[in-house]
Amino acid sequence: MWGRRVRKKEPPADRVVGERCVTPHQWRGKRKSLKILIADDSLVSRHLLDATLRKWGYDVAVARDGSEAWDILQRDDAPPVAILDWMMPGMTGPEVCRLVRQQAREPYTYILLLTSKSLKEDLIEGMESGADDYIIKPFDQHELKVRLRAGTRLVDLQAELLSAREALREQATKDSLTRLWNRSSILDALQRELSRGQRERTPIGVILLDLDHFKLINDTYGHFAGDAVLREAARRLSMSIRPYDSLGRYGGEEFLIVFPGCDENTAVAQAERLRVDLCSEPMLLTETAITLTASFGATAALPGYDNSSEVLIRRADEALYRAKRLGRNRVEMLIDQSGAPSGTSLLGTPLADAPA
Repeated sequence: MWGRRVRKKEPPADRVVGERCVTPHQWRGKRKSLKILIADDSLVSRHLLDATLRKWGYDVAVARDGSEAWDILQRDDAPPVAILDWMMPGMTGPEVCRLVRQQAREPYTYILLLTSKSLKEDLIEGMESGADDYIIKPFDQHELKVRLRAGTRLVDLQAELLSAREALREQATKDSLTRLWNRSSILDALQRELSRGQRERTPIGVILLDLDHFKLINDTYGHFAGDAVLREAARRLSMSIRPYDSLGRYGGEEFLIVFPGCDENTAVAQAERLRVDLCSEPMLLTETAITLTASFGATAALPGYDNSSEVLIRRADEALYRAKRLGRNRVEMLIDQSGAPSGTSLLGTPLADAPA
């Protein structure tokens, strides 16, 4: 594992594993202007609103009727603010409002109704349909600007709340050092895959790996170097798994990986590929290049056997312990077989009889 001294050069930049989600409405520092949807069947009214909003620095999307407005508001990049005329072909403004509120999508869409109706009953009907505000035709520019300012503040506030909620979710589910799933989250992922595998009668591969000689790295280079090794190991492992696999930090220098649809042979092949990828390139610590290696314990949940998460992790841990005893930087598999007791290796060799 310990390598030669090499010419100092900058190590490759760590890639972020699990970036924090940025909501579509976080414009501050990310977008120059807010986008507003105008939906009006009147050409004159559309052009007047379009020119006014662009003069104030907004981006504008235009719909000619209610159906087109509804199509635009269903897109992933839907404008966060919509100005809807009350009476339109296809669907009326209040009908579009009701559909938007029924979806209850995030982030929130602020809707302002544009109407020539001025009776209290009509205005109440519009607000009950889900509109946030209204303005009477022909609109006054100063009044429109003030109402849009209130809508923008509401949308910005919700974007901040969504960002804060996402940050809390990250803290609760991700490991702060490696940005992988933390212990509880990776165990939840394992349980979900086991439940699905039981329903669909498909196998689940489970791999537990432990970085070799990690304590010696900490003792020799310090804990900051140990943290860098953990981050680099996480990066290499993340780059080597499939998009639908789950990888988490199980504890210390141990990582747990869940492979849906993998039987015992495939799980061993996946573990061997990860082992090779992990040690394929040396890592530079101060002025010394070291080779990252790990010992892998693999098992699989097969239809018809005891596939509880506790049993699988205990079996993978036994296989990992065996890999350590047999020299490290290797893959060992343990699995239940028909007629064989739990804790018997894939080749039928009892764990207690494994050579030291």
